[in-house]
This record gives sequence, structure tokens and C-alpha cells, in this order.
Amino acid sequence: MKKTEMFISLEKEIQGYKKIMAEASDIIRDKDVTDFPIFVMHQQQLELGIPIAEQGKVKGNWSIHASSLEEFVSKQIIEPKNIEKFKRDYKDPKDQICLFVLSELGAQFIYVPRNS
Repeated sequence: MKKTEMFISLEKEIQGYKKIMAEASDIIRDKDVTDFPIFVMHQQQLELGIPIAEQGKVKGNWSIHASSLEEFVSKQIIEPKNIEKFKRDYKDPKDQICLFVLSELGAQFIYVPRNS
């Protein structure tokens, strides 16, 4: 499968998880856990964040864990010097969902609108 096809397939898969991620984002922010939730989308065992959707228990091929900017900094995934850039890229967590996708394409941040 070409990279372009993989991105299109991934984009379609993300749509199936947006509702649960949007709801989790609201809860995380309302309870002051973090102002910057990050959703880790993966297909392997992972010790990062807390599971909100597990592959095999939900429709879809991915597991989703809810994490935070603070956890990513503490685990040195985001360097402290890059925090402000991350916040600028994220824009507004009320309008965007931040995904950290671990796939055959590598590890990457993807920002998707909540309502699309």
C-alpha cells in the first residue's frame, strides 16, 4: 500500500473514533486533568496514557489511549523547549483533537477538527 493510500485509510479510520475522543477530551478538560489532551492511536501494546478504546473490543482496527501534554513532556516525547510550538500547532482543544498516531508510517502528530 502506498503512503497516500495509507493516509486515506487512516483518515477514514479516525472518523470512527472521533466521537469517543471528543467526549473524552471534554471530560479531561472539564476535570482540569490537562488543557491539552493527546489521543494515542496504536495497534500494539503501549504504556502511555489510559485506554479509552481497545482494539478487538470496539469496531475498528485501533486502540486509543488518552494522554496529555504533561505526560508527553515527562516521558520526553515532547521536549520542554517545544511545548509552546506544540500548543500553537494544537490551536484550540475545544475545536481540535490531537492524535499521536503510531503506525507503519512512523510516529506522528495529527490534528483533526472535532466536527467534520
